[in-house]
Amino acid sequence: MKQADPQCDIERLYLEVSSVNGAASLPLHTSITLFLLSYTDCSSFHVYLVTDQPDALQSLSGLVPEGLVVADVRKEELPALVRLCRLPAALEPDAGFCRAGLAVVLRRIIQRTCQLTPGRRDVASLLGFKNTCLKACAEVSQWTRLCELEIPSSVEKHLENPTEETFQLPAAILNLEKRLGEPVKVHNDDKIRRQKLQQQRNSSPSDSQLNGPKTEIGLQEKGDAHGVELTAALAKLSVDAVPSVSTRERSDIRKVRSTDLPELEHVFAEGLYFTLTDVVLLPCIHQYLISLQKHNPFILSHLPLLLKWYQRVQELPIVSRAAKDCGMALLNLSTADPCPPQPEFPRPSGAEQESPTVKQEPFIGGPRPTLTKLQENGIDAVFSPHPCPSWTIDWESLPAAVNPTEGKMSDARAVRKQQQLNNLVAMVTEMAHPGQTVVDFCSGGGHVGIVLAHMLPKCQVILIENKEESLVRARERCTQLGLTNIGFIQTNLDYFTGNFHIGVALHACGVATDMVLDRCLQARAGFVVSPCCYGFIQNTLKFNFPKSARFAETLSYKEHMILCRFADQTAVSLPLERRLIGKCCMGLVDLDRSWAAETHGYSVKVMTMVPEGCSPKNNMLVGKPAR
Repeated sequence: MKQADPQCDIERLYLEVSSVNGAASLPLHTSITLFLLSYTDCSSFHVYLVTDQPDALQSLSGLVPEGLVVADVRKEELPALVRLCRLPAALEPDAGFCRAGLAVVLRRIIQRTCQLTPGRRDVASLLGFKNTCLKACAEVSQWTRLCELEIPSSVEKHLENPTEETFQLPAAILNLEKRLGEPVKVHNDDKIRRQKLQQQRNSSPSDSQLNGPKTEIGLQEKGDAHGVELTAALAKLSVDAVPSVSTRERSDIRKVRSTDLPELEHVFAEGLYFTLTDVVLLPCIHQYLISLQKHNPFILSHLPLLLKWYQRVQELPIVSRAAKDCGMALLNLSTADPCPPQPEFPRPSGAEQESPTVKQEPFIGGPRPTLTKLQENGIDAVFSPHPCPSWTIDWESLPAAVNPTEGKMSDARAVRKQQQLNNLVAMVTEMAHPGQTVVDFCSGGGHVGIVLAHMLPKCQVILIENKEESLVRARERCTQLGLTNIGFIQTNLDYFTGNFHIGVALHACGVATDMVLDRCLQARAGFVVSPCCYGFIQNTLKFNFPKSARFAETLSYKEHMILCRFADQTAVSLPLERRLIGKCCMGLVDLDRSWAAETHGYSVKVMTMVPEGCSPKNNMLVGKPAR
């Protein structure tokens, strides 16, 4: 462990250190990050452990891989962008581009490793097929939420009181056990399943005497359960692996219908191949199994698939080496005394076992009964008049890089984008005061944020976006403009925790609008938000619909979903009558949102952008906190 130089021009990685009974310890997200650094042999970061304990580096020396350049730093000394986020966070040398959140930072470590050592195919493969492993944010992906948030949170909660779960396993652990038992779907799975069928037939001489493929499928030998799966997995793990010579299957194998082929079984967490998901889960499950073995060993018998995964993962030499570097003494549970049979203990209810996301129920019929029900209860869509309908940005006088016409879009779309920006910028500039911070949520390529940074030079503007490619394009435009009052944070909304004065979002999809509103309410910030993709709205871990008390007293969840579905029917290609109904539904969904915000002491107006044709999704919610 080498001492980091704070002045060194290299990317910096900030990791949290916690305190347990007065002693420094590593939270799971920090342990996971250090494990990946060791696994990849990545040395392109200077690591800063965020702690107020003076001797933290010495006490944690056995848990930090050798070779890393490490220093400690106090919270009040963190760079400005890092202070706005939950850790871990990675900051580029110019301090203007920050990546925050576990999955985003881990993907960055892999990216940097592959940039510096392009031959590390074993590292590149951690991102899975098409580099999508844990790329979808936790707000929309149940799998990312389970691995990135729920499993670490459940394990840390267990470690705080390890004897509490004598009769019940955490819902997240049960969910993972269930997932490991489900059939695997991977790219080219039909081909691999045919290889598996051929292997099964070859392994049993008597198979050829049996009639029909369905009978033969059931004769898989127990000792060869992972034959083809394991072969595929090990080939992928090898740095020097080359594709095996393709051989044409026997005709009887080729003729078997896909529905009759044997299912593929899990070798690792996402299926056949070792991925970033396994890296995330290993430190969590390792700590959990240590605690179970010490306090509740009989529970291990209820997690056969998880134990099998744990043993499989540690058989990989690179995993064993990385674990040793991080002070993880992996357990050899395969040689442990078998646990005596135990009666089934109560498990969480179905709602607790599954993801809390409620599936959208199918609806029958149109929105008229729901609209009538609202009208009978005195609820109608009401739109406030636009305070400055003729206001416009002087686009001709602005530098080219500010104008959305510089982006990759048609001329007609660029004009509509200008009109949309006129509306949002007018509202924000009316609210903003010098020295304030404006956050452009779900910023994409920065169309809103860049205009605001240019027009409000005495305000700080921060772009929040999960897609790195979009933020990189925005930064390039800002470099051309020489803007110095703008920062970029690649993160999921949940990881942005800083204070600000105004939040803005143009066409935040589905519940992303509700997440933006929630962050603004928490920060007591004003907001200017244009919702989008109403049909994607559904109950989530954080939000239940309808949101306001009055709507909830009038409509069921199913009826509210009908409004959301029809709120998306505003495209110009639709008949006028249907578009008017869609606009009414949009207004009602946003009225519910506005009433919910007003209970927090806000004054909220729902208005229509001008001209109305600038977008099929032309609603705008403008809210100000009571002073």
